[in-house]
Amino acid sequence: MKAIITPGRAKGVVLAPPSKSMAHRLLMGAGLAAGTSVIHNIDFSEDIKATLGILEALGSRYTIEGRTVTMHGIGGRRVGTDRLLDTKESGSTLRFFIPILLCGGGKSKLTGAKSLFARPLGIYEEICREQGIFFFKTEDSLELNGQLQATHYKIPGNISSQFITGLLYALPLLEKDSVLEVIPPVESKAYIEMTLEALDVYGIQVRREENTYYIPGNQTYHAADGCVEGDYSNAAFLDAFNLIGGDVKVEGLKENSLQGDKIYKSYYEVLGGAKLLQTDALKRADLPQMDISECPDLGPILIGMAAAKHGAVLTGTRRLKIKESDRGTVMAEELKKFGIRVEVLENTIIVHPGQLEKPKEILESHNDHRIAMTLATLCTMTGGTIDDCMAVKKSFPGYYETIEKLGIQVELRNE
Repeated sequence: MKAIITPGRAKGVVLAPPSKSMAHRLLMGAGLAAGTSVIHNIDFSEDIKATLGILEALGSRYTIEGRTVTMHGIGGRRVGTDRLLDTKESGSTLRFFIPILLCGGGKSKLTGAKSLFARPLGIYEEICREQGIFFFKTEDSLELNGQLQATHYKIPGNISSQFITGLLYALPLLEKDSVLEVIPPVESKAYIEMTLEALDVYGIQVRREENTYYIPGNQTYHAADGCVEGDYSNAAFLDAFNLIGGDVKVEGLKENSLQGDKIYKSYYEVLGGAKLLQTDALKRADLPQMDISECPDLGPILIGMAAAKHGAVLTGTRRLKIKESDRGTVMAEELKKFGIRVEVLENTIIVHPGQLEKPKEILESHNDHRIAMTLATLCTMTGGTIDDCMAVKKSFPGYYETIEKLGIQVELRNE
């Protein structure tokens, strides 16, 4: 499907969509808990549907009423199933559930998109090899057979925090105590904090000393009600309109949230204050600098807004290569269609100053929700057509309806 976007100025008040990251965590706790939990403010994106599907396959039962999920958890420490587990394209679902499945021992098979299984799973593969657990990955599936052990784990901190979250959810279910030592430097710390906050909701005890987590075994998740807070990651795409002449107020964001992506507001202030530089006098040091090592999901929209606001240098960009797409390379390719030059280095991306032009070619989402939303934002300045536009369903299924309510003209075509 294609989205044809007419230039326009976004204006109005909008509610931030629910946090996908916290929704995963609360639903997982509810699914593992003894008793019935009620979770409010769920947005049923494709990733969240994947997590609900896995929980159902494991024996949890749930009902949906509007944006509320009532979950009847499995209530036991043994987790496992012979059913095929479809993770769709959700990296969070895949990485969160691998160690949880290994708590119960026995065989499990996870499937999903080829693009998902192309992303790294080496941390779990190494753990399985050391513990004699069968681990066999194909281009679109993973087979597991074995029992996770309670022991002292040491894993590097400069990896996706999803591995750390998966272990923090699983290790309390083992009979004996475990230690999880995360070796600095630790990236995406905020996501770990969100995990600990969610675990506390369900009565799971974890003692932390700096980057080491002491996890008592033989714990049980206890049913609890919760409400998913607004999502700073997706709010960034709505607030971005204010950088390009819009007048949008985003409501429903928790001021004291642990979400690391709330830093987008500070980075928007930096970009909003940037001055137009002459290309022939350009020095890298003259451009606004932003370190995104703690907030890689903001990469696409920050790159896009840098293109609209006279350029910038983003550092800590290494992990953009292993997202839904190679986001740095993809943004460079798409921004070239707008007449903007982008350099993609090993851990740095330079967006050179330039004037956005209306793309003469069709833009491509590369099946990446954050690329699609970034391109849509830029098209409100120039106009343009985005192919595979419904990639937004992964995290923000109501995105186009939302921006239409803000006054942006969007035509969706099945071509």
